[in-house]
Amino acid sequence: MTVDEFLVWDSDDLTGRRWQLIDGEPVLVAPAADAHARIQGEIARLLGNHLLASGRPCAVVVAPGIVPRVHSNENFRVPDLGVTCAPPSGKVMVPDPVLLIEILSPGNVAKTRSNIWAYTTIPSVQELLVVHSTRMEIELLRRGPDGNWPDSPAIVKVPEQLELAGIGFTVPVADIYRTAGLSR
Repeated sequence: MTVDEFLVWDSDDLTGRRWQLIDGEPVLVAPAADAHARIQGEIARLLGNHLLASGRPCAVVVAPGIVPRVHSNENFRVPDLGVTCAPPSGKVMVPDPVLLIEILSPGNVAKTRSNIWAYTTIPSVQELLVVHSTRMEIELLRRGPDGNWPDSPAIVKVPEQLELAGIGFTVPVADIYRTAGLSR
C-alpha cells in the first residue's frame, strides 16, 4: 500500500484506534498504558507551556502524522509527540517537525526503534527523544552542525536536566515523570 492509498483506506476498525503504514503494510498502534499516557501528557504540557511563554511560533502536536524521507511512498509513521514551527497545514501530515518524541514501552520496543531511525531521514528534524516508560531515563539524539546524527544517543536520567537546544527548552527529568508513578 502507498501513503496515498493509506490516507484514503478504510480499516473497518470502529474503535478509533490509530494505524501507521510501515513499509507498505498497515500496522495497528496499540493503546497506551497508564504510565505511557501520563508521560505523554506531562511532556505535551511542559513543552506547550514553554512554547507559549517563549513566544515561539511553534506547536506541540499529539500523534502527528509523519512521512520519512526514505521510502516516503510506503511509510506514514505516528510518533507520540512532535513539535513543528510551521503554520498549520490543514492536512493529515504535520509539516516540518523539528522535534519528535517516542515513549518506549516494553511492548513497542522494535516499532519504536524502527520509527526513530526512519525519523532521522526527515531534513527538518533536529532532535529526537526516546522516553522510557518503565524507568526515569531519556535517550536524546541531536543532529550535529554537519547535519549528521550521533552514533549513539545521550542518556539523560534523574537528577539531570533534559535540554532541547532546538527549541530552547530545559526541564528536570523528574518533572517529565511527575505523574507516572515511577520511583527515583
